[in-house]
Amino acid sequence: MSTTMRPTKWASRLLALNAWLVFAFFYIPIIVLVVFSFNGSRRVNIWGGLSTRWYPEVLQNEVILDALKNSLMVASISTIVATILGTSLALALDRYRFRGRKTLDGAVFLPVIIPDVTMAVMMLVFFAQVFRFIDSFGPRFQLGIYTIVISHIAFNISFVAVVVRARLGQLDPSLEEAARDLYASGWRAFQKVTLPLILPGVLAGALLALALSLDDVVISAFVTGPGSTTLPVYVFSAIRRGVTPELNAISSLMLLASTVLVLGSLFLQREPKSKTNNQGK
Repeated sequence: MSTTMRPTKWASRLLALNAWLVFAFFYIPIIVLVVFSFNGSRRVNIWGGLSTRWYPEVLQNEVILDALKNSLMVASISTIVATILGTSLALALDRYRFRGRKTLDGAVFLPVIIPDVTMAVMMLVFFAQVFRFIDSFGPRFQLGIYTIVISHIAFNISFVAVVVRARLGQLDPSLEEAARDLYASGWRAFQKVTLPLILPGVLAGALLALALSLDDVVISAFVTGPGSTTLPVYVFSAIRRGVTPELNAISSLMLLASTVLVLGSLFLQREPKSKTNNQGK
């Protein structure tokens, strides 16, 4: 019996070691980044003592603040629009049967799986053709905040739709049917029964879209214009001139914001305990 247990014991140890190595691979660079954001020396490769001087400097830099305002504007508008459209798309795919539904159901995942650079080129070519058509009538358009917003809406819709549809798959259809049996209209049943139940999924999708929009570099860099630089694009441009303590501080703040948003999204996507317990019974 001991000979049969040894491989399992060694296998579990190897799996545990592999898990620790993976965590170290992911989180040691993050720890180094955060630690050196408190470095008192301007030279990032030399530790100059613990200091918080770079965080106030970042918050007083007008260029960084303008980039932050652009990021918040883009993220807020794109998240609201993408949440509305993504939720509507999820409801349509889950509740209704129509021609081309299976094709559309598969196409929803394309923005999720295709590389960011491909999405960026697609949006840039799209805007080039649209501007060319509009310019033929007189007015001239150029890349700016609104092109970044449209691009972020385009790729965030799919993420919201996937999250909301997963929530819809957990619902008990008999609840809405019971509401209709009590002579509630379709809209009334949705408003009083379905919407409150899928609201955690909608909010989770919105938080995920907000985090993705705030963190996006590739697509924003392709479709940005004069005076519309977002914070991630600013960091990407500044790092070409070398890593500085200010960039470490900015990156640490962005990391904190993204972590809070993603954890909030995961928290809202969790399955209610009551439902899990009922299924177990």
